[in-house]
Formats: sequence, structure tokens, C-alpha cells
Amino acid sequence: MTSNIVDVLLVGGGAMSTTLGMLLKQLDPSLSITMVERLEKVAQESTDGWNNAGTGHAAYCELNYTSPNPDGSTNIDKAVNINAAFEVSLQFWSYLVEKGLLPEPAQFINRVPHQSFVWGADNVKKLKSRFEAMSAHPAFREMQYTEDKATMTEWMPLIMQNRTSDEPIAATRIEHGSDVNFGAIARNMAKFLETQDSVNIELNAEVEGLKQLPDGTWQVTVDQKGKRRDIQAKFVFLGAGGGALPLLQKSGIKEGKGYGGFPVSGQWLVCEKPELVEQHHAKVYGAAPIGAPPMSVPHLDTRIIDGKKAILFGPFAGFTTKFLKQGSVFDLVKSVRSDNLGNMLSVGKNNMDLTKYLISEVRQSHKDRCDSLRNFFPDAQDKDWSLAYAGQRVQIIKKGPDGAGKLEFGTEAIVSEDGSIAALLGASPGASTTVNTMINILERSFADRMKSDEWQSKMKEMVPSYGQSLVENTDLLLEIRSRTLETLKLKP
Repeated sequence: MTSNIVDVLLVGGGAMSTTLGMLLKQLDPSLSITMVERLEKVAQESTDGWNNAGTGHAAYCELNYTSPNPDGSTNIDKAVNINAAFEVSLQFWSYLVEKGLLPEPAQFINRVPHQSFVWGADNVKKLKSRFEAMSAHPAFREMQYTEDKATMTEWMPLIMQNRTSDEPIAATRIEHGSDVNFGAIARNMAKFLETQDSVNIELNAEVEGLKQLPDGTWQVTVDQKGKRRDIQAKFVFLGAGGGALPLLQKSGIKEGKGYGGFPVSGQWLVCEKPELVEQHHAKVYGAAPIGAPPMSVPHLDTRIIDGKKAILFGPFAGFTTKFLKQGSVFDLVKSVRSDNLGNMLSVGKNNMDLTKYLISEVRQSHKDRCDSLRNFFPDAQDKDWSLAYAGQRVQIIKKGPDGAGKLEFGTEAIVSEDGSIAALLGASPGASTTVNTMINILERSFADRMKSDEWQSKMKEMVPSYGQSLVENTDLLLEIRSRTLETLKLKP
């Protein structure tokens, strides 16, 4: 019989909630945890393998994680921070593999080189500046750069095949990049959690209301196939992807005031033709079109999902009013409140380039999309590629420093003042930095226990770099990386 009183309630069954549940159960096996998921299986929305690009976002190839300095050099601060956060995920996954809590690494992560590829003199100049700045940093010391067509043909034969243009081209490469099946990770963690005492996973269960009681606990009303019941929890985590914002609003906490959401849909071109798939083994990122959101940086990717290889190209952005792939067309309208209306209107007014870009993307035909693909793969044939729909991404709208609404393209953790409820909003780099993000939530919501010798010791067992900065201590970063690449079988 399931209990209606629990220590921890996790809302949503994706990468975030399963990671937090796994961390907490390792830290204190006695904790009672309930996870509620509105669908009939866990990890079916943005966490599922086909609903995201599967890039272990280490900032090796994503050009939007660096920016130009006024003097023409490249600022790599964001890339360094994202890289360090991904290394935290690799440490935790390595621990779970060593403990037998995750399966053989090839079932959820595989080595796929991360490459950047650009064309045009200006883009080549920018890429070279980026390479010079990044390769000088220990985290990216193994990055290679080339303008040599023969080398690029070796790195990415499909992309170079019959490329006749005389315009300058350049590429960078890091061999130990990865392709990650976040859905497999989440499902395996959920599978383990279900075997533990005092853990309950409820499917087809949707949260309808949240209310904080006088004693500081939360009363959460859940509807499961028409049957309503209340769950009382000491701590609630809203890790429901695009569905987290409406739930945060229902909680009524002051920290959630003013936040809005801007939903962006995504589509991929997918090729499963064996003779093509076997010729491409890399994730190759290009430069984003003017006006495009960062999540729309075009890339041609090797995907390995459940042992099967495919090539994916995209994403092609679109606009929808749904906050979840299996959501409601009324999600956006229902999210409008008096406290976020001004921010949402100013974002709409100040982002006309984005609006025009999304409209142009929605109107594209299959041939138009394949024409974009041919910038990467000149010999691409329309018939070899089919359209697939990615998961929903709800970008954050919040008040900026100038008081006007601002559109954010990252992720942000919202935690109540008393630490009793937390929510994660936003999109990329999302699942790649889940472990680091969930540790930050633990430090805010379980502050006293995280300071205890017992939890400190366990944290350092699970994440050996815990308590130290991989951004500042690059010797430690390289030491840790050597171990994780070995454990996860990512070494070239």
C-alpha cells in the first residue's frame, strides 16, 4: 500500500527527477520518495532519446557557448563552466556503472567525436579565434583545428563528399565527445529506484494542485486515472520539463512570480540508410542563422539509440502553444498571469527577429529542409530523410536588469526561501548538466544535511570533485576526466 505521507515528492519522470531521486537515495536510503509521472512510462518527453540531440554538452562543438570579445578574441567563460558541469555528470554516471546501478556504458553513452564546421571567410576567422582561445585552456587542450580539405574528408567524409564550392572552410574536433541516450539513463535509474524500500513510482498521475500547510509541508493533489488523492511531502521537486512552470505557478511561492514561458518546438531530419549511416561518425555543429534561438544551431549528428545507429540533422524550430509534446494547446494561454504579462509582452515586442525566424521555419517544405541539410551534406537526397518531432523546449521569460522582460535560453533552478520546494525551468544544456544542477538544489533544500560528515563523504564518493571547482582546479579536472573516460569507455 502506498503512503500518502512522504519525505520527498518528485513531479515528472525525466532526467531531472530520476537523478535527484538517485542522489537522495544514495545519500540516505531511509528516505521515503514518491515520483509521479503524467504519462504511462517514465522519460517519454524531452528526456527520451529521440526527443533531444543526445549531445553530451561539453561545449566542445557548440559555437553558441562562446562569444566574441571587443578586441576580436573569443570569450570562453560559458564554455568552461558548461564543460565543468558535464564532467560532474560523467563522474556520477561512472560511479553508478562501477556500483552496477547503471548497465554497460554502451547502452547509454558512446564515443562520438564532437566537431565544429563552418564555411565563409568570416566564419573561418571566428572559428580559428575560438580554437586559439579554447585549445590554450587545459579543458580543451585536445582540440584540433584544420582548414585542410583532406583532413576534413577523413573527419567527416559525407560532409566533404563532392563539396565543390571554393569558399574557405574550417573545422575543429575533439575525439572523446559523446552521444548520450538520456532516456536510457533515466529509465535505468527509475528501474533501480523502484527496487528500493520506501520508493514509489506512480504513472498516469497528474498533479492538479499544490498547497503549503502551516507546518511547512506540502499537500499535493494528484489525479491518477480519475482517482484523486492528496500526498503530503516535506520536500517537493517540480522536474516536469515544460510542465514545471504551470506547477510552479500553482505553488504560489514568491520566488516564482514574474516567470513566463516561451515554447519552441523542434523537428529533425532522420536518415537510417545503412550505407550513409556508416560513413558518418561525429556530431558536427555549424553556426546558427541570424535571428535563430541557440537551440536551433544546425548540426549533423550520429545517434546511437538502443544499439541502432542513425544520422540526425536539425533542429528546425517551430512555434506551438504546447508546453509538452503531449501537452495542451492551451498551455501558453493558461500560463499568463498578472505578474508575468508585462514580461511576456515586452519579450514579444523585443524579439521580432526570433518571431520572423520561427514563422519561416514553420513554413518550410521537406525540400526546403533538405536544402538546409545540403549545406552540410551536398549529396543528400530528399528520399533518404524523414521528418521526426523533437521534444518541446519552454524557454524562460523573466524580468531583466533593466526591468523589461528578457528571454533566457539556459536553465534555472527556482527554490523557495525555506527550501521546501524547488523547480527547474528552461532548456539547453539541460540533461547534460543534470547532476550538477541537482546537487545545487540539494545544497539549497537540504543545506544542513549536505554539511554533515556523512553526506559530505558520500557526495565525494559519488562525485570525487565535490567541494572543489573544476573551473579553477584544472589539474583535478584532467585527473577526473582520465578516470571517467576509462570507466565509460569513451577514450579514443
